[in-house]
Amino acid sequence: MIRTGLGYDIHRLKSGRRFLLAGVEIPFPKGEDGHSDGDVLAHAVCDALLGACALGDIGELFPPSDPAWKDADSMKLLKDVYERVNESGWKIVNLDCVIICENPKVLPFREAIRKSLAETLKTAPENIFIKGKTKEGLDAAGQGKAVESFAQCLLEK
Repeated sequence: MIRTGLGYDIHRLKSGRRFLLAGVEIPFPKGEDGHSDGDVLAHAVCDALLGACALGDIGELFPPSDPAWKDADSMKLLKDVYERVNESGWKIVNLDCVIICENPKVLPFREAIRKSLAETLKTAPENIFIKGKTKEGLDAAGQGKAVESFAQCLLEK
């Protein structure tokens, strides 16, 4: 049996916050504003995995209304999600991700991001791909006010 999952997240960019993608800190004067550390890529991957297995979504498991998740490490949340997916008998075939922001540029950090995700998800880096896209000045992401991420996974049992 195989299943696909799709995840999405968006966060405003704010001065004084770290810019994180899959736990990799990228030098930039602004970072994701969120209840947790705001890692949009980790959040999108969580939702893709959970959706593929029909195990809920990130907001249900780690609600922003719960103070326990304030400033939480999103890669720890992703590890918890992976363990739930794995315990349900699913394994990752591949994960394809898109990060949307004008700046910073994602390409110089692609391999570090792939490695970080692969370690957390206990899969080979070649099963994961990361793409950076811009919005050509359109909407909040295109104007440098936000960062978005999409993640799509294929799982097999």
